[in-house]
Amino acid sequence: MILDKRIGVAAILAAFVLLAADVPAQKAPKPDKLDKRDKTPQAPPIFFDSEDPLAVTLTANIGRLRRDKSPNPPWRAATLSYTSAEATTVTVPIKARTRGIWRLKTCEFPPLRLNFSGEQSKGTVFQRLDKPKLVSFCRDTDGYEQYVLQELQLYRAYQLLTPVSHKVRLLRVAYTDSASGKVHATRHAILLEEPDALAARLGGRIVEHKGALPGDLDPFFDALVGVFQYFIGNTDFSSAALHNMELLQKPDGTMVPLAYDFDFSGAVNATYATVDPKLTVTHVRARLFRGYCTEGDAFAKIFALFNEKKDQIYALYGDPVGKLLDPRVARETLQYFDAFYRTINDSRLARREILEACIARP
Repeated sequence: MILDKRIGVAAILAAFVLLAADVPAQKAPKPDKLDKRDKTPQAPPIFFDSEDPLAVTLTANIGRLRRDKSPNPPWRAATLSYTSAEATTVTVPIKARTRGIWRLKTCEFPPLRLNFSGEQSKGTVFQRLDKPKLVSFCRDTDGYEQYVLQELQLYRAYQLLTPVSHKVRLLRVAYTDSASGKVHATRHAILLEEPDALAARLGGRIVEHKGALPGDLDPFFDALVGVFQYFIGNTDFSSAALHNMELLQKPDGTMVPLAYDFDFSGAVNATYATVDPKLTVTHVRARLFRGYCTEGDAFAKIFALFNEKKDQIYALYGDPVGKLLDPRVARETLQYFDAFYRTINDSRLARREILEACIARP
């Protein structure tokens, strides 16, 4: 049965918090098998309540950060400054360190993780932020900055489909070298909601449990993530291996997969993006459904959800943030989405590309 198009955020949140669902509860991992790093939810920050871009100055020893390519880099002293609503400059002492694997080795400027002290950030827009990821430019060119903006739009689309996803906020960052006082670059960046903050917002907890089986996962959200990854043309993920995926445990013990890191997707179409040679597609713009099969009408409900949210998703590319994209890039992205909608609204194509292409549950 196709879900009524009035389905919305409230219905999805209700589906998350209810202990009893319309599908049998799946067996959750035993507590003694959960990673010791499993997190207890903390109070979420208010930083992501606004989608307004925020201009900031990140001051740090840029040279040292660019040379920090070890698996366990040190935290470097830094500050983050912004102009308050009262037109005063607010400077918050923080720490920063490099992160990542591929981009850490490859990029001219590394991705960063920021470390906020509770006392130092109290009373600022950064209050209750802990150690969020900063998704920054890979190379100091307009083209690479467009990749950041494109990835931001995918996070925003994900949020339109379900609140059970990472919130994001766009920054305009002036990267300033503390040694010379010179501005190294000024580019857009994404600050990503931390997993623990997401868990606190939704009343669950993050578990770092590799090897999760399909039966451990909430069927609706598992199917939703699979279809979303197909929508954006992303194959660079794995729930079982926790590769660009996180697991949020619901109160009833089942787990919800959460996707992140979309720059290798066909929707972004970055020049550096590649496809795993073991897959049946050879370029990132070619879609391949890599989600698990599911019982019942989960896929029909998800197709209806995508249709309901289509106008809002497309509107993201015409709003003030979307207008930061090159018009050609925005147009090509929407054309890429058009192909997805043709697929899910054609029963023959949907069956061939998704329903019969899904991975069988063991």
